[in-house]
Amino acid sequence: MFSLALRMVGRRITALIAVACAVLGGAALITGTGVLAESGLRSHLPVGRLGGADVVVAADQEFHPSGDLPIALPERRTVPGELVRELAELPGVTEAVGDIGFPTALVDAHGQVVPAGDPRASGHGWSSVKLLDGAQVHGSGPSGSGEIAVDSATATAAGVKVGDPIEAVAGARPAARYRVSAVVDAPGAGVFFADTTAVRLSGRDGDSRAGTVDLIGLRTAPGSEERVADEVRTKLKGTGFTGLEAVTGASRGDLVSPGAGASRSLLVLLAGSLAGIILLITGFVMASALAVSIAGQRRDLALMRAVGATPKQIRRLAAAQSTLVAAMALVPGVALGYLLAGQFRGLLADRGVVPSELPLTLSPLPALATIVLMALVVQVSARGSAWRTSRMPATEAVAESRSEPREPSRTRTRIGLLVIVAATTMSATPLFSRTAIGATATSIAGILGAIGLALAGPALVRGIGNAAARRTRSGVSAPTWLAMANVRAYALRNAGIVSTLAMAVVFVLTYTLTQTTVLAATADETRVGTLAQQRLGAPGLGGLPDGTLSAVRDTTGVRAAAPVSTTTVVWPYKMFGDTETDSGSATILTPDASDVLDLDVRAGSLDRLTGATIAVSSDVARSRAAEVGHRVSLVLGDGARVDAGVVAVYARALGFGTVVLSHDLAAGHTTTGLDQSILVRTDGTATAHEALTAFAASHPGLALEDTNPPSGDGLRDAPPEVWINLAVIAVLLVYLLLSIANKLVAATAQRRVELGALRLIGTTPRQIRAMMRREAAVTAATALTTALLLSAVPLALLGQGFLGRPWPAGPAWLLPGLALTVTVTAFLTIELPTRQALRTPPADAVRAQ
Repeated sequence: MFSLALRMVGRRITALIAVACAVLGGAALITGTGVLAESGLRSHLPVGRLGGADVVVAADQEFHPSGDLPIALPERRTVPGELVRELAELPGVTEAVGDIGFPTALVDAHGQVVPAGDPRASGHGWSSVKLLDGAQVHGSGPSGSGEIAVDSATATAAGVKVGDPIEAVAGARPAARYRVSAVVDAPGAGVFFADTTAVRLSGRDGDSRAGTVDLIGLRTAPGSEERVADEVRTKLKGTGFTGLEAVTGASRGDLVSPGAGASRSLLVLLAGSLAGIILLITGFVMASALAVSIAGQRRDLALMRAVGATPKQIRRLAAAQSTLVAAMALVPGVALGYLLAGQFRGLLADRGVVPSELPLTLSPLPALATIVLMALVVQVSARGSAWRTSRMPATEAVAESRSEPREPSRTRTRIGLLVIVAATTMSATPLFSRTAIGATATSIAGILGAIGLALAGPALVRGIGNAAARRTRSGVSAPTWLAMANVRAYALRNAGIVSTLAMAVVFVLTYTLTQTTVLAATADETRVGTLAQQRLGAPGLGGLPDGTLSAVRDTTGVRAAAPVSTTTVVWPYKMFGDTETDSGSATILTPDASDVLDLDVRAGSLDRLTGATIAVSSDVARSRAAEVGHRVSLVLGDGARVDAGVVAVYARALGFGTVVLSHDLAAGHTTTGLDQSILVRTDGTATAHEALTAFAASHPGLALEDTNPPSGDGLRDAPPEVWINLAVIAVLLVYLLLSIANKLVAATAQRRVELGALRLIGTTPRQIRAMMRREAAVTAATALTTALLLSAVPLALLGQGFLGRPWPAGPAWLLPGLALTVTVTAFLTIELPTRQALRTPPADAVRAQ
């Protein structure tokens, strides 16, 4: 069987190249997705400033829902300070250090903020230097509240050395002058204060976090770190310290910043969201390519049936040769997948989605999974394509090997129509849910519609061919008559080409316009709902210093000002008797937020956002039984479980999120404890703007910006996830177009006998080229028309649901560009193989079959 399959492969190179390209591209996409998923589960950030700690004890920065993947908690959870002394007494521990981090930034001589690592937690106590791995210290440690030590990179950036004065903004305090007592040769280590000063500046001497540390680093005797780690875990279990973990090795890097786990979880979620569409498109393209390849061998398979081959042997033969070709394409495809994952990780890092230091985990697991999955798809698709020929009686199979079934399968047509109806029904979701799920339904509906077209396509193309034949005048040219006859007679072949082209158009239209429409709706809600004209932030300081809000309110021309921050909330809720868990961003507001924001409150009032209270969007209130007056259980960003009362229900969830926390509820549950920004509503005069600008300029680190960005390129300020989705669309479009081109080339090359026969009965090469061009025109026009029809309803409903109008938002050039791309692809991939086929003498072409 193998040798026979190998000989058949040698005679069908052109058709099988299309299969190889489909497998290569599919393997690359699936492998790349697998690498991202594995990296999210197994990769670790560099240990950085914790390199000198053999064992690190910290709170678990994940929420573990039952039966689901853990959810990262981005806000720092603390560790009881008394545990430092207890762990220091364990055998094998040579040093125990409690580390704290708090917002700190240096200000150079020009009044500019100097970056010092993560501004939210770049300040530390001097004892944390012991956690560094062999760092050299030039000078002496801070001995009082007026001295600091800085890492070498920060010292160079600030232009200071030991003994120089420097200003620093630490915690919630205004800028103060310090003396540099030491420079630590450990880039990125941060700014170090005397331990007692660090405790005071971090607020660990009086607020809810008094007596706590962020983590505990343990130095151990050589070779004893694992034994010490086991003893620490045993002690934590026996003393009632719950929610703490002891880690060693590469896992220590994840504890440097509490946001590290969030970035890793994002990779898993991103890979999961991409996997569905990638598998769907890859399976469709491969099945389509294999169908073309097997269709070109129907005569060979039919003759084998005539000489005694069993149906099972025919299917095994078709699967064997397809597997042989796939095996040759899998290795370069898998290798390309690893390269693709590296490029995609670079894109994520450039957009700030993941830290640039987060490496990819490269192992053979994604490659093995891809090989198994692709082999399964090839086997199923090849056997399915050969099923009809293998089941037919031998004489009937030989008779039909030169033509297609006279009538398309009614069962297949009905299934296709049902899929299209189901897709159309699904596309109505945005009318009832203005959420990410509602928008995703539009994209999925478009792809399902394209699959339904592939199933019902033969009947559709046959109907178009019959209609065109009836309308074709008797005096038309021979190429036109022949083109219409071919469209009608070879509906199955043409339907495969039309459906693949249509899927490319539908995919790009629905996915791209879904992104741009949701982006436009979000921007519109944010613009309409933001009453403030200015936003004051402090991105380089890690948060706004105390007193900023009152100073802004006292500024000339300011009518209202309110702090606005964001955090993460985990919401477990009941759905059909089961516990579901949702995690998302939440806005933190004060009761006076209604002076600067209009969330379109439908029930209750934002004025009641005090104490343990929240406001929710109308969709959430309806789906989770969280109307005004109800109490709900939440998990805050630091893992704290709280019960909160719902005091308001609002409609503008796209612009402001689905959950709003009261400022009181979030207090003590964020990493910095500081407000991230202040929204300022002024009287609109130039005097007010100048006063605010002068205020920001006089306070180092403050940044003033307009809340209404200029309405230029809508994608310029698009969130990172939009750019990621657009990049994925571009990659998948290239894959689809290459697969379509190879499929069209293969389908045209298989018509050498047909073209040779036409030339033998007197058709000129010029007439044949004209015939093929007309077929290409019909193919492109049919694909574009059906794609527009399949996309029109989902996109119209998307626009109506999100924008209140029956059309989406997006670039005007997208549709003409797609139409041009599809048309050029169809013409070139039919024209070039036709010219190549016409170079073969007609008698040789017929005899070759």
